[in-house]
Amino acid sequence: MAPPKLSKKLLQLVTAVTDRRPKTVIDHILKHGFITTQELRNKYGYNHPPRAAKDLREQGIPLETFRVRGGDRRSIAAYRFGDLSKIRRGFLGERRAFPKDFKAKIAAHGGTGCHICLTQFEERYLQIDHRVPYEVVGDVKFDETDIESYMLVCGSCNRAKSWSCEHCRNWIELRPPGICTSCYWASPESYAHRHAASPTARSGVARQRYRHIR
Repeated sequence: MAPPKLSKKLLQLVTAVTDRRPKTVIDHILKHGFITTQELRNKYGYNHPPRAAKDLREQGIPLETFRVRGGDRRSIAAYRFGDLSKIRRGFLGERRAFPKDFKAKIAAHGGTGCHICLTQFEERYLQIDHRVPYEVVGDVKFDETDIESYMLVCGSCNRAKSWSCEHCRNWIELRPPGICTSCYWASPESYAHRHAASPTARSGVARQRYRHIR
């Protein structure tokens, strides 16, 4: 497949991404037109390829999923850039596209450090994260004043949270949002629930600020 011809707006979105892992995926699609789940796993080390697509979609980049033949001739999933014009009512596929100034509001409220590891970053390197995972609470009616339901996190912590949540019993079986709100990954400043995949602390600084509530 030929490299995609991107609209000016989409080109601005993909070139603004600097986090290494999603940028690697973007560069591959720019060069080859698409990327397969097989390539994500074998070439780039994504053990859970849909997470790679989620990384990009959370950056506001629309992706389409389609099927191709893998090396063993079996049908496998692949991803290519989607059409920005297909974004309707503030949603990218099933996920909401946040207003551009929403990140600035969160930063003004809580600072430009990653809320989990406390490392300071420029705002552009941080990602908007639902404190309670979207997959648990669903896409509730968006309220631009409800900044307490979101936090800014770095790419590394966002991936660590995703992996941890995806292996939590509450994600897999139970799903009450209340368990999530009491979890380290949703409320690192004050939490009670800690499942087996959660760290005891992310750094020495975090240990001083975020204490266990048992």
